[in-house]
Amino acid sequence: MLTTTLAVAACALPAILCASGPALAQESGTENGRPLFEIGIGGGVGYIPDYPAADQNHVQAAALPYVIYRGDVFRADRNGIQGRLYRSDRVTFEVSLEGALGSSADDNRARQGMPDIDLLGEVGPALKINLHRDRGLRERIDLTLPVRSVFSTDFSRIKYRGLVFAPDIAYSKAGLISGDDQFRFGLGPIFASSHLMDYFYQVDPQYARPGRDAYDARAGYLGLRLHSSLVMPVTDRISAFGAVRGELFSGAANDDSPLYKRTVNLSVGAGLTFSLYRSDSRVSAVSDILD
Repeated sequence: MLTTTLAVAACALPAILCASGPALAQESGTENGRPLFEIGIGGGVGYIPDYPAADQNHVQAAALPYVIYRGDVFRADRNGIQGRLYRSDRVTFEVSLEGALGSSADDNRARQGMPDIDLLGEVGPALKINLHRDRGLRERIDLTLPVRSVFSTDFSRIKYRGLVFAPDIAYSKAGLISGDDQFRFGLGPIFASSHLMDYFYQVDPQYARPGRDAYDARAGYLGLRLHSSLVMPVTDRISAFGAVRGELFSGAANDDSPLYKRTVNLSVGAGLTFSLYRSDSRVSAVSDILD
């Protein structure tokens, strides 16, 4: 999860504001549980690479409405939009939807004259396995195994961009600084199909020029992702969030592409959410923490 790093590997801002943003409105008290349904608005700014292994970052900002739904089967929260097909004490099987912002080729030296990278979305199944949780349900470690289809859109058409497999092991903790904040740190490799690698690294002959030879991208290992985020209530209805993401591309399948410019990318993002409406119906606060 911030511009076009990968829909699944979307960096901080779109991951928070688009797919994950809905769950950022936190409630300061947990004694009576959390609202089943919320509507609000979130805004944030991020400093993000233009694409995976790019050597340029740009500032991007967004202000978007969000919806939270904390249902047992269907959920819209910081992990995206999810339909839980199976759930046991330690295992969840779900289908989820996420997204990431795009970038302009004109603003990137390596991609000038090439097509833009459009808004990305990805959808697919994921198996989530809980490896550890404390008795108070305030911290946990989860392994997530998602396989997702990636799509791009310029709002006039939608195009299929391939598949991504991004296993992730993450440590989550509630109450790292205050009683109701939520902290998460995760890492994992990213693998992509040739079709998706083409979108980032291929140079068709018509776009070749001195210093940018034609190149045919390959499927395989894209890179290693490390990410952390912190969501902290400011008032009963306002929450602040911050996220940092690092990606290491050493040994990537397309490290010989002329568009592969840097082995390390760093993204940072921060913002606020404001809850405008909350339903009277409540769900267990315990089940919502780190869920």
